[in-house]
Amino acid sequence: MIIAENIYKIFKKNKINFFCGVPDSVLKKFTAYLSEKKIDNYILANEGSAVAMGIGNYLRTQKIPLIYMQNSGFGNSINPLISIAHKKVYKIPMILLIGWRGAPGSKDEPQHVVQGEITKKILKLCGIQYCELNNNKDLKKLENLIKFSKKNKAITACLIKNNSLSNNLKTTNKDISFKKAGITRKDFIKNLVKILNSKDKIVSSTGYISRELYNSINKLKLKIKPFYVVGGMGHASIISLGYSLKNKRRLICIDGDGSFLMHLGSAVSIGKYSGENFKYILLNNKVHESVGGQSTNIEKVKLKEFSKSVGYKKYFYIKNKNNCLNILKKFLKFKGSCFLEVNIEINKQENDLPRPKNFLKIKKDFLSI
Repeated sequence: MIIAENIYKIFKKNKINFFCGVPDSVLKKFTAYLSEKKIDNYILANEGSAVAMGIGNYLRTQKIPLIYMQNSGFGNSINPLISIAHKKVYKIPMILLIGWRGAPGSKDEPQHVVQGEITKKILKLCGIQYCELNNNKDLKKLENLIKFSKKNKAITACLIKNNSLSNNLKTTNKDISFKKAGITRKDFIKNLVKILNSKDKIVSSTGYISRELYNSINKLKLKIKPFYVVGGMGHASIISLGYSLKNKRRLICIDGDGSFLMHLGSAVSIGKYSGENFKYILLNNKVHESVGGQSTNIEKVKLKEFSKSVGYKKYFYIKNKNNCLNILKKFLKFKGSCFLEVNIEINKQENDLPRPKNFLKIKKDFLSI
């Protein structure tokens, strides 16, 4: 395995001291190292923003930035990479550290396998030279890549497969000290599904939210047939809007704070176009829980004021399990688009939750009811 500290040492040796990106489960031991050692590291809402911030930092310092991301989010970064940083435009060098989910030969979820198979092809299409880090001996490849980037003012990338990194840190997350006790995701979802009817339409966001919903429905043997957005982080809310238009059926979108922030502009569109059947639930634990527990930076956002400013008719808030059912019922009965923020506890243990399977059947079931 590759020791995360050794990767950092390569960057430090080559005077790369600006780090930003979107948290990723494959790279979490690297970002945990940055956090533990108090190295400047900026967590951004989406990968395109991270690349743009790296561009801005280079314009100030003329030093190469390091941008980290998962390959599933690489698509978000292509616009600024090609239309701003590319060698035929402004020729701005940077290193992309990419968590390579679904790498050929590895076992992974279908949505990761598709992306994993084409990751190298996309890099080649973009004219981005890359290397793979599979062990500590490959660190020399990374150093050569950095030298190439410096010499040619080029964008380069380093691919790291799942379970390739290690570190010796005693702690994994220091970003959650601000968190107050709330309701568990499991308890909230159980309360919700028990009061829904089979005609309700549910769209759930990627990560633990869809997995928890899938698990609860199966355990309780309910007839609810949600649409699980297993990939495409940040798009559950706008998928929900598309389904809800000119539709009398109640549509419930269950989202997470990281997903909500990734494509925040969707909230403006929802506020303008949604009808009274649109019900948005934000499960807010203030961290990227499924990829390492890094802060989403949402803790100071006043969501009540924000939701009303973009056009939601009503805001509801669940602080803890007290009165959860009562507030849920009021939220669901309200005649108009409404926004429910739920203060979710951070799970202190690893989640061993089943993942939704057989996506074509999920789609068929969602459409049939």
